[in-house]
Amino acid sequence: MLRTIDLRGRTLTTAELLAAVPRATDARQTALTVAAEIVADVASRGESALREQAERFDGATGHAIRVPDDQLDAAVATLDPSVRDALEQAIDRVRVASHAQVPSPTTTELSPGARVTQRWQPVGRVGVYVPGGKAVYPSSVVMNVVPAQVAGVRQVALASPPQREHGGRIDPAILAAARLLGITEVYAMGGAGAIGALAHGVPGIGLEPVDVVTGPGNNYVAAAKRVVAGLVGTDAEAGATEILVVADAAADADLIAADLVSQAEHDEQASAVLVTDSEPLAVEVRRLVELRSAVTKNGARARTALAGPQSAVVLVDDRAGAVAFSNAYAPEHLELHLVDPRPAEFVNAGALFVGRYSPVSLGDYLAGSNHVLPTGGQARYAAGLSAATFLRPQQVVEYDRDALAEVEDAIVVLADAEDLPAHGEAVRARFGVRPGPADVA
Repeated sequence: MLRTIDLRGRTLTTAELLAAVPRATDARQTALTVAAEIVADVASRGESALREQAERFDGATGHAIRVPDDQLDAAVATLDPSVRDALEQAIDRVRVASHAQVPSPTTTELSPGARVTQRWQPVGRVGVYVPGGKAVYPSSVVMNVVPAQVAGVRQVALASPPQREHGGRIDPAILAAARLLGITEVYAMGGAGAIGALAHGVPGIGLEPVDVVTGPGNNYVAAAKRVVAGLVGTDAEAGATEILVVADAAADADLIAADLVSQAEHDEQASAVLVTDSEPLAVEVRRLVELRSAVTKNGARARTALAGPQSAVVLVDDRAGAVAFSNAYAPEHLELHLVDPRPAEFVNAGALFVGRYSPVSLGDYLAGSNHVLPTGGQARYAAGLSAATFLRPQQVVEYDRDALAEVEDAIVVLADAEDLPAHGEAVRARFGVRPGPADVA
């Protein structure tokens, strides 16, 4: 089921390692083309386009795109008490961890009367996307909304696909999670069209454009974020999920197999990769993956993902080879099943899970960390979602007369060197100096 890539006995450059990475790119390029068309359609036709897309992609017709309050209230009233308790635990833990991500303002005094203050301002309005296709993700409501609230965002609009089995309504668990967090602006719309609607706004349903769009989804959702980037801010393009496990001979093969299958059940495009220098471990993990995927509920979906080109067992010579491959691959989720994990060496990953008692499933729900993470190798340069996603660093400059006088001449020198004399004149003007005729000439 899992194909094997044998890199043993080879010294590879970073470029060669990237070429060996088992990722499918055709699906992403196709998704970008399709997503651009869908977003443009929503931007030009608004509600009509959303309804046509809901019928085409979700099998939903005649539903209320703006979710009425009574549906939110009913979702909370009928929520299983154990699910509510688990969601409230997740809310509390993510809120605590998110508070640590909000920096305090810092003022630097460069000289008497010369101050620069660094502050972080929240954006005013955020659009949160919560998937609802092959699985239901109330946990994603928590992961997106809580950091925004902690950052101080005043308005949060949430979108999730209408469900045919619920008569065109959003899944009740998602609605309940939104209500538990005090969210009242919810829209039944999905996929790339929802991203386009949040970014452009849809006057016909009272949806105003947002400043930032966040949330996980499939390749089409990730591609739609790329389409609207620049019009609005976005988090990392969280496409189909990924797990990379780095393990040595002492690792528990059954735990690794369980974790690979757990991420593969998300989507047929999910990536599940094991990197190891132990061929016996690799063989055993492949055997156990077969067994586990044959008996789990979403086994057919998992087996498709595990058999795809994006999933593999990678054999390397040693620990150094595993580190090099992992850092080139830059996975969304990285698990370290190593006697001596040394996580500081693994610099490119959306989130690291160290040891046998830190599975990715923990991070999906109750670790306190956020599960909206960069995929497709973006962890080399992008961060996962956090309170920082919704904050803009701003510098506040305050100089008094003496402090400006101290740097007046240097400013004029640099302005003249760049042939921008009016810059220097603007400073001189504070001290009553006006350009003479020779300066103007």
